[in-house]
Amino acid sequence: MMLTDKVAVVTGAARGIGREIALLMARHGAAVVVNDLGGGADGSGAAAGPADEVVSEIKNLGGRATASYESVATVDGGKRIVQAALDNFGTIDIVVNNAGILRDRMIFNMTEEEWDGVIDTHLKGCFAVTRAAVPHMREKKWGRVINMTSTSGLVGNIGQANYAAAKLGIVGFTKVVALDMARYNVTANCISPFAWTRMIGTIPTETEAQKARVEKIKKMGPEHIAPVAVFLASEAAKEVSGQVIGVRGKEIMIFGHMRPTMRVHNDLGWTPERLAEMFPGTLRHHLAPLDTSGQYFNYDPLV
Repeated sequence: MMLTDKVAVVTGAARGIGREIALLMARHGAAVVVNDLGGGADGSGAAAGPADEVVSEIKNLGGRATASYESVATVDGGKRIVQAALDNFGTIDIVVNNAGILRDRMIFNMTEEEWDGVIDTHLKGCFAVTRAAVPHMREKKWGRVINMTSTSGLVGNIGQANYAAAKLGIVGFTKVVALDMARYNVTANCISPFAWTRMIGTIPTETEAQKARVEKIKKMGPEHIAPVAVFLASEAAKEVSGQVIGVRGKEIMIFGHMRPTMRVHNDLGWTPERLAEMFPGTLRHHLAPLDTSGQYFNYDPLV
């Protein structure tokens, strides 16, 4: 019972990764606000049923839960989600920003609506809920913020400029939240999940190679992500902050931080001509490859 007497908000908690996190946090003693708009994988539509079902599951386990049907994509929505925790359970200790949508399109075809919808749900959603919660965490000098990033942002993935931009933006956002809140005993971390979910179920299966890829991913269920979220939300992870932790099935990995890998100095400064002369024999050897196969990084940048 690592989260006894804690209160958690989990967004996008009706299905997949969010559902597993909400259920496991409840099993570990947390009262949970199960937030989910109840829409499609592309963010369209809304329904109360999916969040209500998870609330019922938690209550049947003997836990405490309440549903929230707000969209995370506005600041007012974020405030109402956190207020649901305050109204029902009196406080807020943990925020898991998991809500997300996909609107994949090659960059030369992507519309403004497709860009804005994904950025608003993922990146602005993280801000909206976190911004509403952290004043309460600062006052009580304890809190946990857990955000979902993706290898689509950390590495890149074809047809996901909007999603990748949001997910890498979440990493930067998380690092700053970790810095801003460190003095108040509040941590902020990212999970980069590899798991079969409803959104991943939209990938093509037209060729044998694609079918084999999908079958491999199906073995990595969302239940593997939840234990890491519960750990990060607990007192056991009080010294873990500003980190990106990958979870792929039964494997856990730590992602490195962006740091310079090579430096070259010239007392005369640089001109385009000097750069062109210097670059091939020095900096070129340290470039990260533009990998379109996923083989160089030894994992599939899907979620």
